[in-house]
Amino acid sequence: MRLNLPMLFAAIALFVIEVIIATKLNDYTFIRAYFGDFLVVILVYCAVKAFWDVEPKRLAIGVFAFSLTVELAQLFRVADVLQLTGWARVVVGTSFSFHDVWMYAAGCFVVWWVDIRLSGKIC
Repeated sequence: MRLNLPMLFAAIALFVIEVIIATKLNDYTFIRAYFGDFLVVILVYCAVKAFWDVEPKRLAIGVFAFSLTVELAQLFRVADVLQLTGWARVVVGTSFSFHDVWMYAAGCFVVWWVDIRLSGKIC
């Protein structure tokens, strides 16, 4: 485990952006419905990379698998079943969409591509 400050700062900045999207940008459909999903996987990727040196391809696949798990939880209405409220309900989400899966895939691909370009590792 090692601290990667640029990744930590990126994760913090992306978290702030995600909070703004979730709380203030309800009238901007594209940003709320698509761009937030694109950014959230980049946030998770950066948060993991901030503390652990994980191979880029493995991390991108893991983050995508995690995002699919969350999306499946939405399909099966886990937030309703567990009677989640507040931020827990926002994090888990409440509506399944194939568009979200495409945004997760795009976000994982972009962050993987940028990471390998910056690090020089093509794994």
